[in-house]
Amino acid sequence: MMKNSSAISAYNRVGIESSITAADPHKLISMLYQGALQAITNAKNGILRNDIPGKGASISKAMAIIGEGLHASLDKSVGGELAQNLASLYDYMVYRLFAANLNNDVVALDEVSRLLSDLKDAWDSIRPIVMQTAAPAQKAVAPLTYGSR
Repeated sequence: MMKNSSAISAYNRVGIESSITAADPHKLISMLYQGALQAITNAKNGILRNDIPGKGASISKAMAIIGEGLHASLDKSVGGELAQNLASLYDYMVYRLFAANLNNDVVALDEVSRLLSDLKDAWDSIRPIVMQTAAPAQKAVAPLTYGSR
């Protein structure tokens, strides 16, 4: 029989996997921001509870999301200066998280959290525009898809 915490963990994992499968690219970036923010909150709680292994694991997760998720999603050939600036900001965030891990620095965690929150808010605010732009393109393609059968 599965323990409650194992069952909850399995349920959450399936829920996250289902969300990822159903998400469009814009939503996936928003989910990365949310995941990094949650990891930073967990790291801060780890510091406050003196849970050093938990803090380290949470900071490592946030660093991976920012470095391997958000940073890697940038298309510098298309995004130009904005993509370059975001890449630099993501690098800075990873640096600050590394310092926060070494020094149990809640202020650094708060700084990165504020930066991520601002970026997430800006990203989420353009979602209606992205969805409006994508909807006509999907409608234009749909008849071709059905007509080819």
